[in-house]
Amino acid sequence: METPNVPNKSQPGSRSSGSGPSWRLPIWYFVLMVVMLWAWQEIFNAARVQTIAYSEFKARVAARQVARVEIRQDEILGEIAPARGPSTNAATGIKPNGLSNSPAREARGVGVNSPTSDQSFSRTVERLFPRSQSSTSQVAEPFLFRTIRVEDPALVEELQAAGVEFAGVKPSVLAQFVLAWLLPIGVMIALWMYLGRKLSNAAGGGLLSIGKSKARLIAENATGVTFADVAGCDEAKFELQEIVDFLKNPNRYKSLGARIPKGALLIGPPGTGKTLLGRAVAGEALVPFFSLSGSDFVEMFVGVGAARVRDLFQQAKAQAPCIVFIDELDAIGRQRGVHVGAVNDEREQTLNQLLVEMDGFEANVGVIVLAATNRPEVLDRALLRPGRFDRQILVDSPDASGREAILQVHSRNKPLADDVDLRRIAQATPGFSGADLSNTINEAALLAARRKADRISQRDLEDAIEKVIAGPERKGRRLNDEGRRRVACHEVGHALVAVHSKTADPIHKISIVPRGRAALGYTMQLPIEDQFLLTRTALLERIQGLLGGRAAEEIVFSEVTTGAENDLERATTLARQMVAMFGMSKRLGLVHCAQRPNAFLSGPSPSPEIDCSEETAREIDREVKEILDEAYAGAKKLLNTHRDELDLVTARLLKDETLDAATFHHLIGVPLPEGLPPRPRLPIPVPDIEVPAACKGTPER
Repeated sequence: METPNVPNKSQPGSRSSGSGPSWRLPIWYFVLMVVMLWAWQEIFNAARVQTIAYSEFKARVAARQVARVEIRQDEILGEIAPARGPSTNAATGIKPNGLSNSPAREARGVGVNSPTSDQSFSRTVERLFPRSQSSTSQVAEPFLFRTIRVEDPALVEELQAAGVEFAGVKPSVLAQFVLAWLLPIGVMIALWMYLGRKLSNAAGGGLLSIGKSKARLIAENATGVTFADVAGCDEAKFELQEIVDFLKNPNRYKSLGARIPKGALLIGPPGTGKTLLGRAVAGEALVPFFSLSGSDFVEMFVGVGAARVRDLFQQAKAQAPCIVFIDELDAIGRQRGVHVGAVNDEREQTLNQLLVEMDGFEANVGVIVLAATNRPEVLDRALLRPGRFDRQILVDSPDASGREAILQVHSRNKPLADDVDLRRIAQATPGFSGADLSNTINEAALLAARRKADRISQRDLEDAIEKVIAGPERKGRRLNDEGRRRVACHEVGHALVAVHSKTADPIHKISIVPRGRAALGYTMQLPIEDQFLLTRTALLERIQGLLGGRAAEEIVFSEVTTGAENDLERATTLARQMVAMFGMSKRLGLVHCAQRPNAFLSGPSPSPEIDCSEETAREIDREVKEILDEAYAGAKKLLNTHRDELDLVTARLLKDETLDAATFHHLIGVPLPEGLPPRPRLPIPVPDIEVPAACKGTPER
């Protein structure tokens, strides 16, 4: 299939190869050449012209060594010819440095032919012009000189008496204007432009281009991403495939009177591939792709956001058909009128302009807007109505099959060992997004490189999961024997309550190796398959498993510690959700009196926000307490029944520090659930990890 040849149009303001010759650069070269030539001439002339003192100039005039001079406003320029003066002899009184008796000497009453007067004058001249400093003492060739002019009314008469050719030079009006006005003003303007450009570049653009859009144009063949590079979101790809088909074959849809959606909003948690999907659409459709963030519209200047929206759609229409992708749409798409202030007014103006451009008076033909956000509840309703963002596509965390497909995509160019089972890795990572899985593969490669292996093994992948979930191993946080025994008993309590429950997730690993920021130990439970519905019995058994660690401590040591803080927090949240949100309370009945926070940003088990009267809140607290007390009593009863197993597994855990699922089930004589490794493995040192909430573990804090 031949790729259509779509011209790559550059953004406004950029130079194109076919726009004709640009003379700006040669002109600057010519100006620079003239300035350099003038500077070279000035330096050359300054090297040829010697600067002398005015008194030396007067002495050489008296000695008739000055050939000609130009008398200017501030200085005197001329030529000195030493050979032009009289010969040096004692009879005439001419000194070796070329000085002669001047009328000033005679006025002081010193005779011309007096040897004493000659010696005195010679010493005076020698004092004024030492041989080491005077440039004329050893000069026999003519040279040019310059001296600062001094108010001297008798200068003209002395020049005439010495036979010097002199002339006055009137200052050029143009030169004075250039030097006194144009040059300083030009330097100030150049300095202002330089500083303004530096400040504007630091602020993100020039003052004159502040209303220009910051969208980055990616050519149709430069995205480098197709739908084959995106896995784990088949439903979202199916919805976007229709947009791609319309961009490739628009006439087929227009002949039936169908119109393509003007906008599609990608909604989902962070790291699920919303931006990657937008790039894949552009790569599949082979059309130009404008990419920018919602924060690129907001600026400190009033009206800049609306101007950038206008400029963006103006560029997009010039490139039509094309795709405009706006990441983090909630930066400008929040509900209007919620807050009052200058910043909010500017955001509302930007949103209003975006609404008009997407579906206003003028038809927006050939421009499809894709946007992504993880906060859809804060967006303005006018932005989500049909005609603007017609479709809202959910890009959620992938299921087990989707995670396996994502792992295959990210491990394409990585050497994997023969024992690698990506299906097992996918089952062991519930709740992981595409970014989390990519990070897991990268961590596994780093672990393999650390042990100098040439391939990534299954053990590397499992260790990478633990490192991503729980964090690095805290080798410096070592407990004493009593503390290790308490932590081991606590974790075995969690595991025994879970394994003897009917609906609990299977045990994957038990460890007392400190990891992460707070975990002194953990019990990792991983579901064999994704769960979307939970019964009341399953929730109660989950709460009972969370309280199993504290129950084991009380049974063995008759005293509890602070290690169950995280367990109590999660158990209380789950019990409150049962009462206030799921309608599972015997006392309150079918009541929903709590609001769930943002499901995409607050984690898998967000604490509900109670919205009810004080009396109802007290009833909720009583019901929550009864549920927790009932679950705690059930955990203690179960552990007392299997006290021998508690002691046996605790002793083995203190010896090995880490037990996998096969070893744990072998110790207690319970068969492994289907889908887990069939034979025990030797305990391996686990890398630093902390149990993620998605894995339903119970990290010890």
